[in-house]
Amino acid sequence: MRVSEGAIRRLFRVGLWLKAAHSLVEIFAGLALAFMGHDRITALAWALTQDELLEDPHDLVADALRHAAEGMSADAQGFAAWYLFTHGAIKLALVAGVLANRLWAYPAFIAALCGFILYQVYRMVSLQVTFALIALTVIDIVVLVLSTHEYRLVRRDRQAGG
Repeated sequence: MRVSEGAIRRLFRVGLWLKAAHSLVEIFAGLALAFMGHDRITALAWALTQDELLEDPHDLVADALRHAAEGMSADAQGFAAWYLFTHGAIKLALVAGVLANRLWAYPAFIAALCGFILYQVYRMVSLQVTFALIALTVIDIVVLVLSTHEYRLVRRDRQAGG
């Protein structure tokens, strides 16, 4: 079964828009962590997980979110805020460049994705494997493959066009 080039390009665009949306979430989460106090973050985690834990007291995600919020030190909160904000801002700028079909943005986006994937794999190997991290890494790998494919096409088209 052969997939049409148009379908691959549509999938690539969907992946880029998902990356843009995820980048915005990271930027806002980073800003929230930077400007919210520990007590407020803990209260928010409790509010977000209360219904889920009433339904299933052993929910792993809700329980992990509460423990992460409660156990976060000021240094960890500062690092998480910085990481989320910068990670989101870099990705958003590069996605915007690729969506605008800027040739320089493709290799920069590909390099950034490779760096993010390597860091995510490092975190899984050395710290903790989570479903969210696995899902994010798989999506990043798919977008990386699609980005590389699209970059080759864009370069070929520009060379043929002169």
